[in-house]
Amino acid sequence: MRVLASGEWVTRERVLRIALIACGISACSIAWLFATAHGTLDFKGRPLGTDFSNVWTAGHMALDHHAARAWSWPDHFAVQQALHRSPQVDFFGWHYPPPFLLIAALLATLPYVPALVIWQAGTLAPFAAMMWRLSPRRETIALTLGAPVTVICLMHGHNGFLTALLLGAGLMLLDQRPSIAGFLFGALIYKPQFGLIIPPLLFALRSWCAVVSAIASASTLVILTLVIWGWPVWQAFIESLPLTRHIVIEQGATGWYKIMSPFAVARMWGGALSLAYGVQAIFTAASASVVIWAASTKQRPELRNALVCAAALISTPYVLDYDLVILLPALAWLWVDGRERGYLNWEKTLLLAGWFTPLIARTVAQTTALPLGLASIIAALAMALRRMALHARSDFSESALAR
Repeated sequence: MRVLASGEWVTRERVLRIALIACGISACSIAWLFATAHGTLDFKGRPLGTDFSNVWTAGHMALDHHAARAWSWPDHFAVQQALHRSPQVDFFGWHYPPPFLLIAALLATLPYVPALVIWQAGTLAPFAAMMWRLSPRRETIALTLGAPVTVICLMHGHNGFLTALLLGAGLMLLDQRPSIAGFLFGALIYKPQFGLIIPPLLFALRSWCAVVSAIASASTLVILTLVIWGWPVWQAFIESLPLTRHIVIEQGATGWYKIMSPFAVARMWGGALSLAYGVQAIFTAASASVVIWAASTKQRPELRNALVCAAALISTPYVLDYDLVILLPALAWLWVDGRERGYLNWEKTLLLAGWFTPLIARTVAQTTALPLGLASIIAALAMALRRMALHARSDFSESALAR
């Protein structure tokens, strides 16, 4: 316990070795997945990139002049079955706001598999570059590419890298380039549940330039969709929301063990719907409160940014394990602050545990109902808060570090 608490076992050399081994395993896993695939389906008959199936399909429907029908589950499923040439293929629903259709339509101009590869490489590369900019050290890239959540996101063909890039880069630029930061934040309209924490942050910072830029960015994306596809796509999206909320969020059709939110944990543990909403409301309000406090104290940006990333994950009722890519910048900012100011008890161990947790979060939740994914998010938030409290008291003495 003393070794775990002190973190003395988490050396730079050991961390780098772990990350490089993880990179090798991830690369082999992805290569094997493609090598054993048949057309657009893997060896189990699932679409390569699973969730990318709904992205390419929605884009194809938009190019085929049926954009509004992408939110119709039967119509969308029929196109998916035709794409994969299999009536037994699983259904992956399209629930995104119309701005994401802009990217989906662009990707659908390519065949499915090349589009998947370009989509994942084209979002992972700038995200990795952002992580390097955050901490320009050799282990940073290894930890980013070898992170379990990275290979999970790649295998799901998901947009976690894009979301983490928009949020992380926006936070990095917020103090020096608020207009660019606001532009990035506004683009989160494509996945708005992770932007809930942005308005409290910007208003607490009184970053009016970023507020205006975010509004302009989001408005531009909305206008583009209206110009290209008209009001019907927005009408279809709005009309699909009650069904999506009922089936995907409230009934947990995705699987409670896959969802890492307080809402999902309450439901997984047998809580009623009203209780789950109440629990989520408490966590969302608490997340907004700590973000406002962090912004008002005007402390070290690294800690504020780590806290915002964790709060963005806690504040939404719908966050899956591949969305934990957003936690990687938070862990990196905490790591940077620890290198500069010294690590507190348990921090090194918890940081490495947070990096590793997505690998087992689903399995553990499914078999034991223990929400390790949510626990890792809360741990990152708690570490940021604890360090900010010590910074506020200027108490990073040896005695404080020992405590």
